[in-house]
Amino acid sequence: MAKEKTTFTCAECGGTSPRWLGKCPSCGAWNTLIEQVAEAGPGKNRLSTPQGYAGLANAQPVLPLAAIEAQDVARTPSGIDELDRVLGGGIVEGGVVLIGGDPGIGKSTLLLQAMDALQRAGLPTLYVTGEESGAQVALRSRRLGIDGSQVQLLAEIQLEKILATVEATQPAVVVIDSIQTTYSDQLTSAPGSVAQVRECAAHLTRMAKGTGIAVILVGHVTKEGALAGPRVLEHMVDTVLYFEGDTHSQFRLVRAIKNRFGAVNEIGVFAMTEKGLKGVSNPSAIFLSQHSEPVPGSCVMVTLEGTRPLLVEIQALVDSGGPSPRRLSVGLDKDRLAMLLAVLHRHAGVACMDQDVFVNAVGGVRISEPAADLAVMLSITSSLRGKALPRGFLAFGEVGLAGEVRPAPRGQERLKEAAKLGFSVAVVPKANAPKKPIEGLTIHAVERVEEAMNVVRGL
Repeated sequence: MAKEKTTFTCAECGGTSPRWLGKCPSCGAWNTLIEQVAEAGPGKNRLSTPQGYAGLANAQPVLPLAAIEAQDVARTPSGIDELDRVLGGGIVEGGVVLIGGDPGIGKSTLLLQAMDALQRAGLPTLYVTGEESGAQVALRSRRLGIDGSQVQLLAEIQLEKILATVEATQPAVVVIDSIQTTYSDQLTSAPGSVAQVRECAAHLTRMAKGTGIAVILVGHVTKEGALAGPRVLEHMVDTVLYFEGDTHSQFRLVRAIKNRFGAVNEIGVFAMTEKGLKGVSNPSAIFLSQHSEPVPGSCVMVTLEGTRPLLVEIQALVDSGGPSPRRLSVGLDKDRLAMLLAVLHRHAGVACMDQDVFVNAVGGVRISEPAADLAVMLSITSSLRGKALPRGFLAFGEVGLAGEVRPAPRGQERLKEAAKLGFSVAVVPKANAPKKPIEGLTIHAVERVEEAMNVVRGL
């Protein structure tokens, strides 16, 4: 019997090579070439037929942009407010959503709850599970307290059978759990390979656009935390969501990385309970540690996650170091911390050259925006002096190398959120000072770092 011809395919980019190489010739990644049986010729692969490449819709005449009627997309609320916030208001007809996250983080739990809520709202739903049996999913639904659920369940991993079932049942929303376990008969490679993931996702996307059925794909992540499979998977879909959080912690974040129908970098906050995931309506409470009295080295700032202002506590600890002091930050950029310490010394006369400096954002949140600069500097100064900032104090603003305090985007919304949660004193950039006073909030507008330090000393 003739030996089957094999090729080596890159797991990162999908490029092929006739023999194994340490480095992929296409993208330059190391140790990513995986041996697999060569795909069948053009005669067998239906993707190479004219029907395989059929357009997503009927041919349209060429029109100028101004002549095309712009219509808002209709959305169906999923019944879970935090998930709707991340999706941009709800599930879009014919939209394709890809949700990825670590094993055991709660992807299947959340989607099972969402499908049940949609079904109870009168929408036909189909849950396709390739990783668990129907009995396992039923057991989980009982554990979550979802009794008498009419969600249609299919335990299947073959793409052709899934497409035939979708055509026969005509659901409004389909969940594929997961895209890495799905395979097509037309390809000889194993499920989860670059070719299988790419082609199965392409067929499901084509089906969604052609029929108006919303499709939600569950994706695995690699040990680096990125979605497994080719990067083209993220380009194909309309929305990419990442499930984040520590499996030992009660709280989970769902973050939108890409969204054709809404804002990106929007987050939804969930708490994992015995009855599944519950939305957290006031997530600022998670990121503010509870002190009975103000403590040195603690300063609250308002950060933005998408359109949502969040209050986060920044904590600093300055301790006497040795000949080579340490600079450590958790949740904030380490290089930025070194820069802020230099600005603090040069423009405010606060020296930390011989001190260990540790900075932490409470609650495991990651802050990537520079609006945290002023709060970091004030918390470092507070810890160094051993004097606590007053109760109900907050600060935000970007600090430049010349010592100037630059404005943060959407400052009014940040201040209103702080006032709503009972904060009374704020140090903000001059450009963010509101024209009308905000009730219950005393605002000190500053232009330079030394001004901010003097205001704080006066308090």
